[in-house]
Amino acid sequence: MGLMAANEPASGRPTPRARYRAQIREEIKTQALRQLAEAGPAGISVNAIGKELGVSGPALYRYFSSRDDLLTELVIDAYTDLGTTVAAAVAATTSRAERAAFEAFVRAYRAWALAQPHRYQLLFGSPLPGYDANAERLVEASQAAMDLLVKVLPVPGPETKPPQRLASEIERWLAARGIVGDAATGHAALRVWWRVHGFLSLEIAGSFASMGLDPDALFELELATLPQ
Repeated sequence: MGLMAANEPASGRPTPRARYRAQIREEIKTQALRQLAEAGPAGISVNAIGKELGVSGPALYRYFSSRDDLLTELVIDAYTDLGTTVAAAVAATTSRAERAAFEAFVRAYRAWALAQPHRYQLLFGSPLPGYDANAERLVEASQAAMDLLVKVLPVPGPETKPPQRLASEIERWLAARGIVGDAATGHAALRVWWRVHGFLSLEIAGSFASMGLDPDALFELELATLPQ
């Protein structure tokens, strides 16, 4: 038999030391999320988190190697939570209507973004200078929601097929990410993504409210036109 993993007893349960480490990591992330909600990604400060927890900033580097390492964990957690949320909404759909699962996905996506705008902006807002927001770990974490969107899309009409060069690029993107779908479906998924993202970015920023427009009514109108 191979050697047991570090900090893991023969029973397979984590040791008190491992549980303590996991607890501290969660407390650090909780404080970082609070900072994120108050001041955005640029407001995340390891030293400030240390003060909140009663330890020095450098001591926290035993749990996260850098601020970027902490930021990456927050991004992955957010992508995971978003993917789990939309998957649960789709799974709970009981209607057999063709659009039911798709509309459940989009509604859940919006609800998640509005409930946690700071986490949504962390995923889709402007990245911090010097931070690689397209690192492979982050791209992989983001894939669950896109995979599901492709699966629940209503079948696009033949008129939506992109031109050959773009179709080839979309097919390469789908293949690289292991997503099952043709160019027309991939293009439809991308159109949904950028339209919903654009809508939510304006809604979260308060643009519709400042214009005296009902965002719920606007959303329902937009949803009715998707994915065309």
